[in-house]
Amino acid sequence: MDKIPIPSYETTDLPSSVQRLSIHPGLPLSNSSRVTRSTSIPSFSKSNTTKHRCRSLVSLCLGVLGRHLEDVIEELSEISVIFPPDIKMTLLGIAKRRGLLSDSVLLALVDCSWELLDISGSDVTDAGLQNVAETCLHLKAVDVSRCNRLTSKSICALLQKCHSLEILRCGGTPLSDFNARRCLDFLKPKLNEVEEDSWEELDSKDITTGARALRWLIWPSIDEDSNDCLNLECPRISVNPSTLCHRGVSVPREALPGIVLDAQVVEDIDPKTWTINAAPRLRTLNEKKGSEPGMIPKAELFRLAFVERDERLAPKRAKNMRQHQRRAEREFIKSDTGAKSLFLASLAQKSLRK
Repeated sequence: MDKIPIPSYETTDLPSSVQRLSIHPGLPLSNSSRVTRSTSIPSFSKSNTTKHRCRSLVSLCLGVLGRHLEDVIEELSEISVIFPPDIKMTLLGIAKRRGLLSDSVLLALVDCSWELLDISGSDVTDAGLQNVAETCLHLKAVDVSRCNRLTSKSICALLQKCHSLEILRCGGTPLSDFNARRCLDFLKPKLNEVEEDSWEELDSKDITTGARALRWLIWPSIDEDSNDCLNLECPRISVNPSTLCHRGVSVPREALPGIVLDAQVVEDIDPKTWTINAAPRLRTLNEKKGSEPGMIPKAELFRLAFVERDERLAPKRAKNMRQHQRRAEREFIKSDTGAKSLFLASLAQKSLRK
């Protein structure tokens, strides 16, 4: 039996054969005799890896708890005792986005180590914010915009208690704008006797009352009169900075327009937590049936006007009352002989002592 001849390849033919071999999946085979060596396997870009990044186990657990938050609100104060401060703040952000943030939820989650507080668009009242002001003394950035159940009383208490507060976001609705205008007098600092020539040389210790450390006020719908008043009497407070550098000072991220204060707190939480099966928000004063969104009922306007007028005239009424009381005492001394004799005797005794 004859042996079948085996073809032999010279070493010079191997490189050309290897070059014609395509080892890249997904690339079509071609008859071209040359494939450049620069062709490489496609790699995942950074955007793709971040887009499909797996959430942490803690974030997944918080997402499940956030979906059923309304079922555990009554026991939230007992459950949150074991949570660290960052977990409490995340739950606060979920509750706010689900329309469940109220005084009870806020007081159940509040922590004394917080430096940031975002309750914008919630149903928190003056009682809840005042309790937070007494607990969180190290707050540096607060957002109370679109909170129609807050008044200037609690906002002034916040500015008075939290001496480290540097950023305040307010306004957003007609009622919130009204309360912000009533806080202008408290924003104006009352100074001790100082010898500095400019506001930049003053320290916070020189300011007795008012917003001591406030530097950035974010009030998008501020009126011209209020803006001029702040620029004239509170030059240290920058209103609505629009760039990264304002008056030669770098603007912090929390003070930039369009920034959600607690966005970084819930960035790792699945958005379906508050978009699916979200509980309906409680109706506020400007969301009652039959009224347009953002409109204040006339009864509430009359009540606010009466309260403002009553507070403005209270010192004058007290002064008139003291004058009437002194006038009545003088008339009584003149008309009554016994009272007149006692009055003259007391004057004589004082003169003898002298």
